[in-house]
Order: sequence, then structure tokens, then C-alpha cells
Amino acid sequence: MAHEWCSAICKNRQCFEDWESLLFDSLEIGFRHLDPRHHHIQAELTYTEHYQVLVDTAFKSKKSEVIADLLHAWTAIAGGRSVGREFFDICVRHLVGLHDLVPFSSRLRRLVIRSVGVIGFKVFEGVGVERFVELLNHLHVTVEDMDEKYEWAKLLLDTLQSSGGAQHLSLWYWELLVELAVSEPPWLRDDLAYSTGVTTFLTEAQEWSKLECWMGTVWVMWPPGDGGMLEEDISCTMLLLFRQRPGAVRKLEQWMERWSQKYGEDVPESFQQICKQAHEAAQLDAP
Repeated sequence: MAHEWCSAICKNRQCFEDWESLLFDSLEIGFRHLDPRHHHIQAELTYTEHYQVLVDTAFKSKKSEVIADLLHAWTAIAGGRSVGREFFDICVRHLVGLHDLVPFSSRLRRLVIRSVGVIGFKVFEGVGVERFVELLNHLHVTVEDMDEKYEWAKLLLDTLQSSGGAQHLSLWYWELLVELAVSEPPWLRDDLAYSTGVTTFLTEAQEWSKLECWMGTVWVMWPPGDGGMLEEDISCTMLLLFRQRPGAVRKLEQWMERWSQKYGEDVPESFQQICKQAHEAAQLDAP
């Protein structure tokens, strides 16, 4: 019902002396009492030009809780999936850069995170990867913040494999991605291919901490084991990483042990051989 009130107010706004306050009150009555952790409402939204007015007006208010009410109204409808692409496009251009304009309450942060998860990377890519990554870095998303871990794992993989994504995404998200890869089922193996570009960038930029996380993700998501060029590329990269960061050997071994124990899959022999080489080299280098 609250959606209809808001649409009607926007449609007939010339009839009200202070229609914006009436609109914000309607959003508050309709959605502020709802728990932002629960968001499913059985309804359908049909896009009209009045929703454009609604979205623009709420964001331009620069009021944290008004914007949170709007995002809750939108994402409450079956997680936002039963609404059209128009809603995605309207919200995206307002969400990027929002953290520079509006102080984020805990509720607004939670609802922005949900909105980003629903929208996904591809739509945000249209407004610029760097601007989107700035928003992600500000949000500092945790596993506990996620409605759907699969969506976030895919979003992070899409982002870091995009032009500029690997360069600007903070270390926090590389660590988050490898944690999702190790602790959750391997849902993404058929969705995204391994990107040599990410490996090349991290190696050339000497981003050893990020490369450590990336190698952990690679071995869980796309375990190389056919003896082909991929395995050779990964082997060389890991040995370079281990020379620069000896502690990475044990870190990757621990990730693979956790993954193996949880899902009953054997740690690839090729992975064990690379780590063995690294341990032997370390012993030779020791004084």
C-alpha cells in the first residue's frame, strides 16, 4: 500500500503545498518500522515516470533515513528481483558517490549493501568501475552483511576482473573473496573463467598480499591440474610469490586444508608439489 501512496503523491504533487514532506512521511510510515534484515514483501512494481520523481526526490533530500526508507521500499519487493531494469538504472547513478554526500547510518549502510548485491556489478559498470569501487571500499562489507553470499562472490570476481577493478579494490575484499571461496560451496566454477590479466597485474604491481588471496581463490575456484599452460602459469606465479612472501606458503596450505576438510575433496597433487618446492627452497636459503 505504501508504494501506491508514494506513487500517487508524486503523480499529483502539484496538488500539495508541501508534497515532499508528505512523500517522506509516507515512506517512513510504510518502511521504517521494518527490520532491514528481513525484506520479502509479496508485491509487484510497474515502473512509471512517477517512480523517477520518487527516487530523485528521496536522494536529493540528502537525508540518511529517507534514502534508507526508499531503498527498503525497493529491495523489499522480493529482494528487488521482481522490479524492472529501470529501477536498477535509476538507483545506480544515485548510489555511486552517495557516501560523499550523506553520512551513512547503520541502517542506510545495510540497505545500500543489500541494494548493491541485488543490482550486481554489470549495471554499476556503466557508471564507472572506479566510482563503484570507491563505494565498495567505503561500505567495508563483511560476510555478516550479505543476504546472498553467491551474489557477492560473483560481484567481487566480476569487479576485480574488470578494467581497473584489481587496481582499486581494497585488500579487505581480496581477503573476503578468498574466505568466501574457501568456506562456501564452489558455486562459481562454471560462471567465471580464470583471468590471467589479474595475475599479471598483481605480479607486475608487486601486490603480494592481494596475490596471496588471488592464488587461494584460484586453487579453490579453478584448480589447475591438467599439466597445461594454466598450471605452468600458476606454478611460476606461486613460486615468485613465495620468494617474496615466504609466509604465504603456510597461509595457502591452511586455506586448502580447510577447503579439503569441509568438502571432502583432495588437495591437488600439483598444489602440494609447488608448496614442497617452496619449502625445499626455503631450507636451502636458510643460514
